[in-house]
Amino acid sequence: MTMFEWIASPEAWIALSTLIALEIVLGIDNIIFISILVGRLPPAQRDKARRLGLGLAMLARLTLLFSIVWVMGLVEPWFHLFGHAVSGRDLILIVGGLFLIAKSTHEIHASLEISPEHSQSTQAASFGAILAQIALLDIVFSLDSVITAVGLVEHLSIMVIAVLVSVSVMLFSAKAIGDFVDEHPTIKMLALSFLILIGFTLIAEGFEIHVPKGYIYFAMAFSFGVEMLNIRVRRKRDAKTIHLARKLTQ
Repeated sequence: MTMFEWIASPEAWIALSTLIALEIVLGIDNIIFISILVGRLPPAQRDKARRLGLGLAMLARLTLLFSIVWVMGLVEPWFHLFGHAVSGRDLILIVGGLFLIAKSTHEIHASLEISPEHSQSTQAASFGAILAQIALLDIVFSLDSVITAVGLVEHLSIMVIAVLVSVSVMLFSAKAIGDFVDEHPTIKMLALSFLILIGFTLIAEGFEIHVPKGYIYFAMAFSFGVEMLNIRVRRKRDAKTIHLARKLTQ
């Protein structure tokens, strides 16, 4: 058996395409989180932090893929709490969810706070601190991604290709997404709200309460669609205001 024996199998190519699509969808949360965090850095450092953040995401996924035995062992119970069996995966999801909720809540507070002292402290975020936070959440998102991959396909090479392709797509689109989020404060607030929702979902998954991902992504897509309509309405209203102002000054 060779590592690429699946190349002649149509089913394997279908599995690869499906896995790439799933990895990209699962990576959207990661892109949003990275975009919001790097927005606290000086403009000259944002692209570098974004690339390093996605590089860490790819490294975390590949490391976990090549440690499949350990990853699958994480689903075995480590201890029991109030009659609930807690595995390593559960623990990581719960801690990651709590961190995501706390961080997103802090970012919302920072966006609403307008005092000069707080603004200066917000801008003072260090490059290393931002990367450390990105790396921590990369582990949580990567764990979910890798377990999905292991459950979908059997060949390690398919999983590796799917991760490389999906991270490449994320790397290509991350700057555009980050710039769009920075340009529209209401989109940033919506994205932070999504991350809080995802945090609660991770905690629920950690307690073996399955939340269908389709419901989450539908709610996110619907809310995003409504906000895009709001942005369009605001642009038209602003353009009309500018036009009337120019007519009055003539």
